[in-house]
Amino acid sequence: MTADHPGDHTAARVVVLAGPSGAGKSRLAQRLHAAHGWPIVRLDDFYRDEDDPAMPRSEELGIVDWDHPDSWNRGAAVEALYTLVTSGSVRTPVYDIATSRAVDSTTVEAGPHDLVLAEGIFAAEIIGDLRERGLLAGAYCVHHRPFVTFVRRLARDLQERRKPPWTLVRRGLALMRAEPAVVARQEALGATPARAKDLEPLLSALAR
Repeated sequence: MTADHPGDHTAARVVVLAGPSGAGKSRLAQRLHAAHGWPIVRLDDFYRDEDDPAMPRSEELGIVDWDHPDSWNRGAAVEALYTLVTSGSVRTPVYDIATSRAVDSTTVEAGPHDLVLAEGIFAAEIIGDLRERGLLAGAYCVHHRPFVTFVRRLARDLQERRKPPWTLVRRGLALMRAEPAVVARQEALGATPARAKDLEPLLSALAR
C-alpha cells in the first residue's frame, strides 16, 4: 500500500497504525509526533464502557472480551477522524483501562498539511471506512515476534496496573497464541505488515 503525500489530497491524511496489543504502535506514534508534530488519535480511547450491554464476553477467560472489535465504538472513531481532518479540531474521549470506562475528554488539533496518526488495536477495522471517505493516506500493521510482544505487553500492563496480574498473564498468553491470526486479519483488511523500526523512516520521509 502506498501513502499519498499530504499536499496531494488535503483529505487523505490519516495514517492507520494497527497491530497487536503491545507491538509498539503507541511508541512509534509518539516518536513521529515528537519529530514532526503530527497529531495522534488514540483509537483505544473509543472502547465501550464495561457495563455497556453491547460488550462481548470471552468464553475462554470468562471476562469481557476486550480484544473483540465489538468492544470498540467504530462509528465514533471514524466520525472523530473525519471531523479532525475537515475542521482541524475534535474532542475525543479519554478512556481509563483500570476502571474500564471513559473518564474525561481531550481536544486534538491538526494543521492543514499534518498527517493524522490513528493508532490502536482495532485501527485496521476502519481502513475501508477511511478509504471510502477519501481520508486514508496509508495503513500498517505494526508487529513483532509474538513472544517479544507478550513480554513487552505484560511489562507495560503490570507497570500501569491495568488489570489484576493473573488476568494480565492469562490474557497475554491468549493474545500471544492469537497474534498470527490477528496480523493475518489486519493484513486482509488492508494493512501492510511492518516493523516499527522500518515504518519510522518511511513515514518521516513524507514530511520532507
